[in-house]
Amino acid sequence: MRSRFSAFSVGDAGYLLRTWHPSTRPPRVDLDRRVSWTRLEILGTTGGSVVHTDGTVRFRAHYVDCGVDGHMDEHSRFVRHDGDWTYLAAIEHG
Repeated sequence: MRSRFSAFSVGDAGYLLRTWHPSTRPPRVDLDRRVSWTRLEILGTTGGSVVHTDGTVRFRAHYVDCGVDGHMDEHSRFVRHDGDWTYLAAIEHG
């Protein structure tokens, strides 16, 4: 999760695609250069250790967009694919 946040921060779309599970990976990632990702808070996790094949991360990502502070919250699911952790999708709450 932290490495993907860092990729958003520096605009590394290639890394984001490489760490996205093939079953949910979009054809491309268009990053908004006006948005500056400034801080990541990890709010909770499940699984994700060396013995797990899946896990979740609840996080809040802080950003500045055209001089205005904001944040986004997400509860994400990660799974191992070919031995590496990959982002699968946001967990829907309803």
